Amino acid sequence: MNDVLTTLLDLVQSVDPVLRTVLAGIAMVLETSVLLGLIVPGDTVAIVSATAVGSPFEFGALVVALVLGALVGESVGFALGRFFGPRIRASALGRRLGEANWVRAENYLARRGGIAVFVSRFLPVLHSLIPLTVGTSPMRYRTFLTWTAPACLLWALAYVSVGAAAAGGYRELADRLHQAGYVFVGIIVAFVLLVVVVKKVLHRREERHMTRPDGDAGDGTS
Repeated sequence: MNDVLTTLLDLVQSVDPVLRTVLAGIAMVLETSVLLGLIVPGDTVAIVSATAVGSPFEFGALVVALVLGALVGESVGFALGRFFGPRIRASALGRRLGEANWVRAENYLARRGGIAVFVSRFLPVLHSLIPLTVGTSPMRYRTFLTWTAPACLLWALAYVSVGAAAAGGYRELADRLHQAGYVFVGIIVAFVLLVVVVKKVLHRREERHMTRPDGDAGDGTS
């Protein structure tokens, strides 16, 4: 286990830190752009990139790259929604996603406003649909950024912290503990399970707001 894991971590770390950070940011642009978040695994990109963090500067740079990449991608989604929302929704890809998900996103935004923008960052499917849906709504771009920026920052800090801590802990134990690889895997698995639980709790809590609009635009829609 240790030999395989060390090889994989060294492979990631062998990439130039600047290039690695830039690629992570670009991956986030793709992950948060319209519907591409359903294909490009942003969570995986963040954790894998974080395993190569070797200093506080690299940690901060990666967080900044992930946040900026997410904001750029979500801004693209917002702009596409503003100008091409109905066309994208009627496209083959939009239809494949399912009309029910589009309706849920619209209802959620109509009822929760800015809160929906913040929470959707942590919900599957909706985190890709909400930026585009906001673009078709009366919500201003500045308001959209006000709600999505802190969500992106919280998300990036969580994933980079766990990835860096798991890899750092493994490297310290690898020479002394034959089963150190299992410690690394255990930390990642525990975090993934925690993420799954949090997403389920958030979804159950917010699901009632996705069923139908109540005529209230919610918080922060203007």
